[in-house]
Amino acid sequence: MGAPPGSDDPARAVPNEVLVGFEAGSSAAERERAAERAGATNRSAVARQAGSRPVDLLTLRGGASNAQAIDRLREDPAVAYAEPNWRLEHQAVSNDPFYTGGSLYGMYGDATSPANAFGSQAGEAWAAGNTGARNVYVGVIDEGIQVTHPDLDGNAWTNLFDPVNGRDDDRNGYVDDANGWDFANGDNSVYDGGKRGSLDSHGTHVTGTIGAEGGNATGVAGVNWAVTAISGKFLGRNGGTLANAVKATDYFTDLKIRHGLNIVATNNSWGGGGFSQALLDAIVRGARQDILFVAAAGNSGTNNDSTASYPSNYDTTTAVGYDAVIAVAAINSTGALASFSQYGAATVDLGAPGVDINSTLPFSKYGAYSGTSMATPHVTGAAALYAARNPTATATQIRNAILSSVIATPSLTGKTTTGGRLNAGGF
Repeated sequence: MGAPPGSDDPARAVPNEVLVGFEAGSSAAERERAAERAGATNRSAVARQAGSRPVDLLTLRGGASNAQAIDRLREDPAVAYAEPNWRLEHQAVSNDPFYTGGSLYGMYGDATSPANAFGSQAGEAWAAGNTGARNVYVGVIDEGIQVTHPDLDGNAWTNLFDPVNGRDDDRNGYVDDANGWDFANGDNSVYDGGKRGSLDSHGTHVTGTIGAEGGNATGVAGVNWAVTAISGKFLGRNGGTLANAVKATDYFTDLKIRHGLNIVATNNSWGGGGFSQALLDAIVRGARQDILFVAAAGNSGTNNDSTASYPSNYDTTTAVGYDAVIAVAAINSTGALASFSQYGAATVDLGAPGVDINSTLPFSKYGAYSGTSMATPHVTGAAALYAARNPTATATQIRNAILSSVIATPSLTGKTTTGGRLNAGGF
């Protein structure tokens, strides 16, 4: 079996870097031998969870071939798999930067005022008394979050287990991870606000849709007026890497195991690269802890049934008995499938508002973006909203509630598994 297509394409994979998953019983000496066989100059840990395969990131000599290293690694008996360190990017299409609008149709429902039947119906949940709860947690695997934004500061996580003192008090490997962790830059600053070429606008925007503070007479409202959002920053202005996506996914699983945080879902408004066993294994580890992985279907307008799009095409059913991945397409304010939205009758689960979505932006501002990136946090928010009303619900129950309550939508018939759009007021 040869190396996957694109292994040496710098537009798709990081040059001179390979991810390798070792057999669970492999020794340190066997792992070092495999790395030397591939011509690695450095080997660093990506995943180390008890009972799971160790995963390492190998750095190759300059000018070395990723494809050749992968082929050599796959011949080693200690290696379970080897794959490129794919480049990943967020799934958003930005609107005119001067577009601020006054519309928040993504939160409307049939019976809200103003009304829009093609919104998420979150306003109807609010009217019924369900505005979320801060003891429900969501992970935002994305760019960073402006945690000081006046519409987000009350819902941003503060890590009481590791106060900022220069020590790793909870011994999770991340010193002073006060609001989460920046895997892109290897530090605890989840909001760089223009530094390092990243404005963190994408991560701040999706977080506002999940949980901008409601009822505060300020800006916008998220699906949840109250929720706790944790940043797993791995994307910058130029995207991110597969290795860091794996680390971010495992970060939330570890927080739930280590501290018992009620993390019900992660929001994943990004994609790119090919199939990754390392990332699927990380998603499975989260699924075993009842963490849903809500993912953007993608913005190429193509069929995910015929051309797989990751991470939304992953399925955890074989490993854990249910599919923790919910794949989300985008619709507009008239219920039409967005022209850019990917779809798939067998691989994309439902649609949600994703065109001209107003939300929070860095520097305490607001603005409208479009993309399946913007549809996805409506669904993540709905998962948190359901968990607030049903505190003992499992991930399977939350998933089933979301998918069984959809509203049939002509544009999604034959385009999604449910043929419907999100109905956050329907459970």
